[in-house]
Amino acid sequence: MDELLLRSLTPSVLAVLVRRGAEFAAAEDAVQDALVEAVRVWPRDAPRDPKGWLVTVAWRRFLDATRADASRRRREDRLDEEPAPGPAPAVDDTLQLYFLCAHPSLTPSSAVALTLRAVGGLTTRQIARAYLVPEATMAQRISRAKRTVSGVRFDRPGDVSTVLRVLYLVFNEGYSGDVDLAAEAIRLTRQLADAIDHPEVAGLLALMLLHHARRVSRTAADGSLVPLAEQDRGLWDTGMIAEGVEVLQAALARDRLGEFQAQAAVAALHADAPSAGETDWVQIVEWYDELAGLTDSPVVRLNRAVAVGEADGPRAGLAELAALSDALPRHTAVAAYLHERDGDLPTAARLYAEAARKASTLAERDHLTRQAARLNARLRR
Repeated sequence: MDELLLRSLTPSVLAVLVRRGAEFAAAEDAVQDALVEAVRVWPRDAPRDPKGWLVTVAWRRFLDATRADASRRRREDRLDEEPAPGPAPAVDDTLQLYFLCAHPSLTPSSAVALTLRAVGGLTTRQIARAYLVPEATMAQRISRAKRTVSGVRFDRPGDVSTVLRVLYLVFNEGYSGDVDLAAEAIRLTRQLADAIDHPEVAGLLALMLLHHARRVSRTAADGSLVPLAEQDRGLWDTGMIAEGVEVLQAALARDRLGEFQAQAAVAALHADAPSAGETDWVQIVEWYDELAGLTDSPVVRLNRAVAVGEADGPRAGLAELAALSDALPRHTAVAAYLHERDGDLPTAARLYAEAARKASTLAERDHLTRQAARLNARLRR
């Protein structure tokens, strides 16, 4: 069973059902039923046209559910002809579906959560982690969003800012999470940049390109994480970096600064440094100041504390960190790093071990555990 194929086809199949008149929540349920059926049937009888098969099965499931619901029988006149089996139109509807999910009847946060779940293919746990909320809270938010859009017509697409937020989170999950969605997020952001002239769309595209350019260097052959300072910069994709910088410079020249442009500027400074020791941390702190003013995000302030620690010394970084909640993800890991740079190895070793216990991914946990073991070995000498 090709899970990546199923995942890639899901948005287009869902879009076909929506275009044919299915309500979004019902269409999503029907597509999920079709995916379950595909998992059961395809290993022994793979279809020649996977998308057409999924469309046909999902549409039948939708019709069955609709006809079983007495409150919807008045709509059956529009649904009494089942589409013929066969190839579905070869149209990429994914970006359009992102806009449709960003419906004006939803709050931006609910629209993002719904799109990530229904179109991006992320689990509720992954979305909750991205939003820094409990999984149960996110499950309730997604359920409320489904109820809100149930029965509404998707003839008023949402705004660009909500779609950008979704693409950003999809890229982040694909870049560092359990599912490889980064390339798909870049592809869709390129489409959006070609379709509309918007500096923040360009800023997001630049940010994605600059991060993706060093992806191959972020993990070692054994799958372990490689910190930025230790990455082999010879492995970075210089062509992608050059494109990202060019896109960013054109966006900044518009003098309409947004958070994605500011984040891309930080990434560009890292990409421009010949070595970790030559990084312009003072300018990075200045960009984090801009970013904090735009977003007031605690995660931004956490990253800024690291930058301050590099620019002005670890004690300055620890002073910035003290003003932030220790419940923030990576707070303990950052504290460990800054204490190590300050020479307090016992505290750093203890904090690395504590951060490892809190880690959300196996790779992160293993990396932090190794850091703690490295310092404990030094202390035993």
